[in-house]
Amino acid sequence: MKNVSKILLLAAAFSLGLSSYAQQFRTEKDLLGEKQIPADAYYGVQTMRALENFQVSGVKTNFYPDYVRAYAMVKLAAARANTEVGRMKKDRLDMIEKACKAVIDGKYHDQFLTDLYQGGAGTSANMNANEVLANIGLEMGGHKKGEYQYLEPHDDLNMGQSTNDVYPTAIHVALLLHNDKVVKEAELLSQSFHKKGDEFNKFLKMGRTEGQDAVPMTLGQEFHAFGAQLDDAIGALRDAEAYLCQVNMGATAIGTGITATPGYDLKCAAQLAKITGKPIVLAKDLIGATSSMQGFVLFSSAYKNLAVTLSKISSDLIFLASGPRTGIFEINLPPLQPGSSIMPGKVNPVMPELMNQICYKAIGNDVTVTVASRDGLLQLNAYEPVVAIAIMESQAIFFKSMPLFRKNCIDGITANEDVMKHYIDRSVGIVTALNPVLGYEKTTELAKEALQTNKGILELIREKKLLTEDQITKLLDPAAMTGQK
Repeated sequence: MKNVSKILLLAAAFSLGLSSYAQQFRTEKDLLGEKQIPADAYYGVQTMRALENFQVSGVKTNFYPDYVRAYAMVKLAAARANTEVGRMKKDRLDMIEKACKAVIDGKYHDQFLTDLYQGGAGTSANMNANEVLANIGLEMGGHKKGEYQYLEPHDDLNMGQSTNDVYPTAIHVALLLHNDKVVKEAELLSQSFHKKGDEFNKFLKMGRTEGQDAVPMTLGQEFHAFGAQLDDAIGALRDAEAYLCQVNMGATAIGTGITATPGYDLKCAAQLAKITGKPIVLAKDLIGATSSMQGFVLFSSAYKNLAVTLSKISSDLIFLASGPRTGIFEINLPPLQPGSSIMPGKVNPVMPELMNQICYKAIGNDVTVTVASRDGLLQLNAYEPVVAIAIMESQAIFFKSMPLFRKNCIDGITANEDVMKHYIDRSVGIVTALNPVLGYEKTTELAKEALQTNKGILELIREKKLLTEDQITKLLDPAAMTGQK
């Protein structure tokens, strides 16, 4: 009897265990067979396979919230367009509308879990979106997760679509959304440079070309020039958006529109423009748009340009702040931390150095975009995931670093007026301003003598009594020398 009791108890425990297991998981199936999915998960079987196959970087889709929102926007536009052409039923649109709006509002992002690095040209990311939105919609419609007879990831969420038009379009939208944020930070940084330009406009200094003394300018002009260079880079970022506003929704697999209802493509693009607030239009040739990555290449080049611009500015600041005793030392960067573990008193230009590193990474990302875009075969580029990763990373690191650069560096820069005046007094380059009065030949002789005797130009002019003090004052007036009104 004791043995029988033990068997009954074990059977009961086993039964309870199975019941508990059933409550914790649901079964879903696909082409390759069945999978057990956590009962509380909104993703499904294809997402589960991606989680098993592509554990690479640890960086998930939801690392970029705008990327997740972009998927919801694309799926919402598609559902509305399919309803307009009479293909989708109103009750299914209602569930999709609610699900997409919730994700656009920032909810359920923890369910977008595919690694950004993945094979399959983005199929896993697209199916992750389809499954999550379907299950959110099911719950909001009064059904259970997995009851796909009421709302199906393929037939409804992917209606008239393919990964090959959804995935690049979602990337386009994500990049457009994030570009707004990057541009805003770049504009604030530019404003800081221009503000310093106004503050420093009274300080006369020597300009330099090829590392050598050139002609006088003001420190303010130098900082306004930094701002102007950044303004041009911002303009390029905005101009490059036009390349992303052309989408291939309705192209489906290769651009022929197979499985899509006639008229759906134009309506989908129009709906997406309405949802995003961006001037999105349908590409003229859908086969060309599906196989080519020109939009990504051109948009990425605008970020490379931003990187080149900010790197040049950062290197200029490092040079201008070099010293304090054996460098240029015309400006002071805010001291943020001790600069050496061995050299007492040393303070390094850490923020321009940081910005340079960000720029180098962005330039490298542009190379990745270039190579990946080149190597796509025939009607589809399977390397779109790494293109998306590269550009989104550049956007993210600029978005994070530019406010640090502005607050911890640019806003706190001060001028060393005495140092700049010393260089003006000692520079041979100032002789150029005297050309109109003394002539090129005489000023050349003065420059040569100044270099040979280690005397200043003004010192020689006074010794030789070539100009009166009144003439010197007028000729060396900052406004006259630097072209300012």
